[in-house]
Amino acid sequence: MRTNKNEAYHTALHTAINYSRRASRWKRVQRKTLLTWGLLLACSSFFTACSVSYSFTGASINYDETKTITIADFPIRSNYVWGPMAGIFNNRLKDQFANHTKLRLVKRNGDLVIDGEISKYEQRNRAVTAEGHSAMAELIMTVTVRFTNNKNHDKDFEQQFTSNKPYETTQSLSSVQEELVTQMSKDIVDQIFNATVADW
Repeated sequence: MRTNKNEAYHTALHTAINYSRRASRWKRVQRKTLLTWGLLLACSSFFTACSVSYSFTGASINYDETKTITIADFPIRSNYVWGPMAGIFNNRLKDQFANHTKLRLVKRNGDLVIDGEISKYEQRNRAVTAEGHSAMAELIMTVTVRFTNNKNHDKDFEQQFTSNKPYETTQSLSSVQEELVTQMSKDIVDQIFNATVADW
């Protein structure tokens, strides 16, 4: 009877030891698996960060190939001229690329080249009251852009970009002109930015 109890005890002890060994082995496998996945994720993040193609607030540019941009001053070629308009637009255009890309602005021979002119600026009536008077007017601004990509001439284009802003005829043009031209310049610059570097 005592022998049976000893055998049962040793059998139970042997079973417990084997279970403990298997559990320990399983924990080591789990630790190795977790470590492997951790290393894979770390490597993936590293190589992603080191990719030559960057997305920088809307622009997707290969900065290993494309490093510089030339932006010419756009003259006013419209029939109607408001002097400060050229400065407002040109400064906005250059600031957009300076603030939203890593491209270096150079005076000539950039990897990307943007030039053109303010080709249209006009005022027209937009709505007429029942008495036949104009209640709303609008300003229209159009810019002609010539874009040259010296790294990929398939991307070259010449295109017009337009924006218009309404205002009430109870307001004088001189009182709203600067604000409206600033808004239209922003709209057109956003269009140019999207067409040149945001859809690569």
